[in-house]
Amino acid sequence: MPEPAPRGILLVDKPGGITSHDVVSRTRRALNTRKIGHAGTLDPMATGLLVLGVGAATRLLTYIVGLDKTYLATIRLGVSTDSDDADGGETSASTADAVAAITRERIDSGIAALTGEIDQVPSRVSAIKVNGRRAYDLARAGEEIELKPRRVTVSRFDVLETRPATTASGGAVLDVDVVVDCASGTYIRALARDLGASLDVGGHLTALRRTRIGPFAVDDAAREITPDVPLLGDAAVATAVLGEFAVTAEEARDLRHGKRLAGAAVRMRGQSPAAVDPDGRLVGIVGRRGDDVKSLMNMAEDA
Repeated sequence: MPEPAPRGILLVDKPGGITSHDVVSRTRRALNTRKIGHAGTLDPMATGLLVLGVGAATRLLTYIVGLDKTYLATIRLGVSTDSDDADGGETSASTADAVAAITRERIDSGIAALTGEIDQVPSRVSAIKVNGRRAYDLARAGEEIELKPRRVTVSRFDVLETRPATTASGGAVLDVDVVVDCASGTYIRALARDLGASLDVGGHLTALRRTRIGPFAVDDAAREITPDVPLLGDAAVATAVLGEFAVTAEEARDLRHGKRLAGAAVRMRGQSPAAVDPDGRLVGIVGRRGDDVKSLMNMAEDA
């Protein structure tokens, strides 16, 4: 009999200099399967945690993509770029006196204004679509675009260290290492840009590392993708993200056949938990329908 197709969630520590699509392509080759997706990309410059779904477990990615995230970043104050990061071209540079006037108190005040629920204008080279086209495609084509602000949540924006530095051309800058906890959809590049703007010196991102997505940490991620790279089981992942709704074998069968579990909503904890059968297999994701429980998404039974 042929070996079963791989199925599960793969945590990858992406190196810098390659795209998230490159990581997906390498994983497809290593695991010899085409069915692989991701729960949010990282820019080529960035490193850190990518969450990949393999096989039928790709269906869980929709529940992972919106989770909160943690980043370590370095913001360079004193220089602006057209991409808000180090991959872009320099658009302005402040004087050495202006950079020297940046105090920790001013930085903390600027960061405080960028913490909590804020209206953020995404970077012009973001993947947001404008009239059906990606913003970064329009920017690279030289078209003027105006992105609307979006409501995002930055729950933590802390300074770890500040240090004077110089650019390749000898200009004075101040590098600020930060840690950011934020909701999905927040652009760290935009935080760097806006912090620099609030200090009247400009700013951009020179380093970015994603260390957490929801309950998943980069410390648990694979750095090399091999045919035997370990995958997280879909039941364990679903319960970690959504919570568990234990069902009997009969209830599992009913859910898979589209039947409701009459009166079972009283046992639910959370809005859409993962239904798990007595053998520890993921049945699917369920939701309330009045007093009943109904399947919102079923997983393949033969996995």
